[in-house]
Amino acid sequence: MHWLTLNSSFTMKSFLSLYLFLSVFLNLTAQVNINDWPVYRGKPDLCGKSEFDISSEPKLLWSLATGAGTKSSPVISEGTIFFGNDKGTLVAVTSDGKIKWKFEGQSSIDAPPLIYGNKVIFGSSDGLLRAVDKVSGKMIWSYKTDNQIAGSANFWEKGDKSGIIVGSYDYCLHCVNPETGKQIWKIETENYINGAPSVSGNRIAFGGCDGFIRIIDPLTGMQKDSAEIGVYIAASPALSSDFAYFGDYEGTLYCVNISSGKILWKAVLGDSGQILAVPAVGNGLVIIGNDDKYLYCFNASDGKQKWKYRTNGSITGSAVITSDKVLFTSTDGNVYLLNQSNGTKIWNFYTGSSVSSSPAVIKDNFVILTDDGRLLSFGENTYQKNIK
Repeated sequence: MHWLTLNSSFTMKSFLSLYLFLSVFLNLTAQVNINDWPVYRGKPDLCGKSEFDISSEPKLLWSLATGAGTKSSPVISEGTIFFGNDKGTLVAVTSDGKIKWKFEGQSSIDAPPLIYGNKVIFGSSDGLLRAVDKVSGKMIWSYKTDNQIAGSANFWEKGDKSGIIVGSYDYCLHCVNPETGKQIWKIETENYINGAPSVSGNRIAFGGCDGFIRIIDPLTGMQKDSAEIGVYIAASPALSSDFAYFGDYEGTLYCVNISSGKILWKAVLGDSGQILAVPAVGNGLVIIGNDDKYLYCFNASDGKQKWKYRTNGSITGSAVITSDKVLFTSTDGNVYLLNQSNGTKIWNFYTGSSVSSSPAVIKDNFVILTDDGRLLSFGENTYQKNIK
């Protein structure tokens, strides 16, 4: 007490200086974090909603041909873009379209990687989940599942605990330590797990080819609830509040209450067509593409269709929504931008190749991958720069 009295002026000055420093630092950190797209669909809930608007007339800034086909989608961290390809190469690309480094694996990388801390974490068809250094591309650890990994990894955090989760064709959802790659837990299902698990609050949700949506406690790996759909679920669910939105292999979109496990509504998308995309959820809407070439928009509350937009190819990539726009790709080779309220086209760009990729969106910029392995960057600048 005596020390505080004698040094009150100094203490208050120091406190104010420290407060200002921390305010600036934390604000900058928040801006860096919000301007990243570190996980498939942007955030662990997989809702595909961007905090940033997209220009109504995006310009092609550059394109980079990487020499291999890809089924992956890009993710972004601190200005670097990461994705995998069919040759098993993980590629890191700078914001101006130059290759920063490559990690050569032994088998195809079909799913988007995950950025967690200083690591890029990705699965491949040899069943390995690998973590490499984000800056150098050097291997940090690997974890072996008993079959191929087709879906992206995700992460959960609770207090001082965290885990990396990934599904495998070995019928299991695996959880590993982010620092060591050692197993924390795994839960077995009755068939392949194709998609990425989604995370919201204290819940993990994932579907599988056994026709179930399962809700898991991240700390224990114990199943909390499930909903039986009875049809293959090849894609990932998007979690918003107490609801999971997802499609099945026969073209039906579902809304499930993950607290009760009850199906609240379902909507059939067209006459036929499997759903391989993850719904974009936000602004009271659920937006998803289908194998029948349409992008559909539904009310999130009751599943009533608001509009649909037809392309000339199947839509296997997942849409991204902003406050008023929808960005998505089609296997007809186009990138589309629609008005969110009525589904009218604002803009499109023909890439010259089929596109199955889901966009990664940051401030003033978005990137997509074509199926032949070209990375395209779009933004508001008027220059165009093609990098071979």
